[in-house]
Amino acid sequence: MGILRHIGNTPLVTLERIGRGLPAALLVKCEHMNPGGSVKDRIALAIVDDAERRGLLEPGATLIEATAGNTGVGLALVAAARGYRLVCVMPEKMSVDKRASLTAMGAELLITPNAPPASPDNFQNVAARLARERGWFLTDQFNNPANPRVHAETTAAELLAQVDGPIGAFVAGAGTGGTITGVGRRLKASWPNVKIILADPIGSGLADWVETGEIGPDGSYEVEGIGSSKPPTNLDRAVIDGAERVSDAESFDMVARLIREEGLLVGGSAGTNVAAALRVARRGGLEGPVITVLCDSWDRYRAKPWMRRLLDAS
Repeated sequence: MGILRHIGNTPLVTLERIGRGLPAALLVKCEHMNPGGSVKDRIALAIVDDAERRGLLEPGATLIEATAGNTGVGLALVAAARGYRLVCVMPEKMSVDKRASLTAMGAELLITPNAPPASPDNFQNVAARLARERGWFLTDQFNNPANPRVHAETTAAELLAQVDGPIGAFVAGAGTGGTITGVGRRLKASWPNVKIILADPIGSGLADWVETGEIGPDGSYEVEGIGSSKPPTNLDRAVIDGAERVSDAESFDMVARLIREEGLLVGGSAGTNVAAALRVARRGGLEGPVITVLCDSWDRYRAKPWMRRLLDAS
């Protein structure tokens, strides 16, 4: 059985120490346990499967993606298994650990400045331009409908099977928007009273957009892979009931707690998600547990200053 068949069906774990004494149980979907170490394995396989079904990929084709790193790793797995070439365009903000993983897996990297969405140097714009100019296949995670669809068909379906009864709330950050949109749509179809809550880094403008329809101020933050100064196409505002803003410090403190108190070796966005979910669970008034996502593994952040501080303190 090839490695791609092991994507998905990840454990759903109760946070027994962090969630102790709450009015609602706090559960985490361990997406960092996918073969490529992140939730993005699901969309990488789904996007390539969809393109193959539609006859868009010839043998040996070149895939290109604008990625914070995790989708690139997932695509590298798929490319290796299916015989494709992969080019990843990454902003310079992203960790050198992610770059090392992608290079080791055979992906070619192009590093761009941390440019805003309107800039031609923005990583998404660079990837789209190269796809047009060179005839490469743009996997297009931010706009490809296969992204939220696979989360509705697999991630949400797994949650419904893993939870005996209604789900009170689902909390997640948004990079492409695929996870919160796909899971949110499927959960609301099954449990109309479920609350879908965006976990957003302070410095991102998405929380303001969820609450008012207008994108918030663009600021800097260290958490990778979630938040934006522009709502991605795959993020469906109509599915989301509210937002929680989480600072870098709170996110990274929660990573330390997840590692030391729960034995969960996860990255920064997992800390953002759990910090936000903890607030939702504390407020109570829900019909079931609060569920969030552990997006990726800690190993791709070991060179980052925040992770070095965590390791040095241990």
